[in-house]
Amino acid sequence: MAKVYGVAGEWARVRGTVLGLWPVFLGVFVLGISVALVGFGMLAAGFATILATGCFLFWSMRKGLRRIERFFKGARGEEHVSEILKTLPDAYRVYNDFLACGTHVDHVVVGPAGIFSIETKFWTGSVTIEDGHILLDGQLPDRSPITQALREAANVRNELAKLGWTGYTVTPVLAFASDTFRQHVADLHGAVIMNSCELRGCFDTKRVAVPPMELDRLFSLLENRI
Repeated sequence: MAKVYGVAGEWARVRGTVLGLWPVFLGVFVLGISVALVGFGMLAAGFATILATGCFLFWSMRKGLRRIERFFKGARGEEHVSEILKTLPDAYRVYNDFLACGTHVDHVVVGPAGIFSIETKFWTGSVTIEDGHILLDGQLPDRSPITQALREAANVRNELAKLGWTGYTVTPVLAFASDTFRQHVADLHGAVIMNSCELRGCFDTKRVAVPPMELDRLFSLLENRI
């Protein structure tokens, strides 16, 4: 089995919790000020602010919980993919939540077949490729996952260059943890797109893209980084 570093989905949960709850914290702060206004005798302003803040808290709590659930769903997708990746042969290393140039990359896989940066999506609905675009149920998503995968691969490459590792490409991979990508495996704009059930076959091959000595050097550089 592959050696695994990091906790899959950890950053997604932290980020989701912070983004989901900060408006609630703001509302509680404003509510405290409103109560203070009432205490100082400013009844009209205080009660009006309390009412407005209460409505804001109710709205922000509902919206925040939905946002947290989206991030936690993504985290579950990352965990699912990590479970698959750890079954790779022991010649591989899996780095979950890899920090590269200030960006958290879901997974980085390093092994004989090469270096891969994996962006995981846990989308509900049919995923297809049409006219060079990823579509979800026939619609363009808010953000292009291909652009995200390409950017993250570039960040991983730059991060490895800082460690003294150059001369090898980092392959961007877009993995759908929900296995709803209808084409199963495809190439688009230099990125590999696949369902999570295809991941093991992608890496567990006889192809050797990185010689053993170079691979050991990269493992050593990454060990020192951790």
